[in-house]
Amino acid sequence: MGLLEGRVAVVTGAAQGIGLAIAQAFVREGATVVVADLNRLGAAAAVEKLGGAEVACAVGCDVRAAADVEAALDAAEDAFGPVDIMVNNAGMTRDATMRRMTEQDFDDVVAVHLRGCWLGTRAAAARMRERGGGSIVNVSSISGKVGMVGQTNYSAAKAGIVGLTKAASKEVAFRNVRVNAIQPGYIRTAMTDAMPEHVKEAKIAEIPMGRPGEVDEVASVVVFLASDLSSYMTGTVLEVSGGRHI
Repeated sequence: MGLLEGRVAVVTGAAQGIGLAIAQAFVREGATVVVADLNRLGAAAAVEKLGGAEVACAVGCDVRAAADVEAALDAAEDAFGPVDIMVNNAGMTRDATMRRMTEQDFDDVVAVHLRGCWLGTRAAAARMRERGGGSIVNVSSISGKVGMVGQTNYSAAKAGIVGLTKAASKEVAFRNVRVNAIQPGYIRTAMTDAMPEHVKEAKIAEIPMGRPGEVDEVASVVVFLASDLSSYMTGTVLEVSGGRHI
């Protein structure tokens, strides 16, 4: 029996990267998963990687739209049953210094990360509280703790997710709905692999463990928060950063 045997999960932004790794970890632990992603083709490809229709399904989802988020939860219920786990992971970047960042750059990033996370938390919590339990995991970032040059939009949104998580957890704890967050640090993905070597070296120099994290190492923490292993934890924020910025 896996840690998530028989449970139903929705993971936003799960067509690739950390989101896909989370979905894969969930399936390994016995869950069925809805891959909710703006990239419909990518979501469909992810389902095949996860093992096909018996364990996963794909749905197009713009997390900025409440109707899309509700539709993802409906798709999960139609395919597998009521949702036990919601992971608000979808994200994007529009990096630039404040002097060069446009208002649209700021609004887009805040809308996807913070509004999207709020919509996902609200929709999932409403259903979970009626059933008497569930786990919501919100993906913040170490950037929301320390701030990063060129990321006033991203850092603000990721810090907002921490406040959202803590406030939401207090509202629904009495119904056994848990809301927690993670803050990944420098994680090795296709995006970070494309960074110049001197940038990678500077980041690694700040990490006591001396290396970037792997997506599977982030996913395992999400499994912990989604499972009964963390049954007395809510409103917490776990850093997955190799000790960076402690």
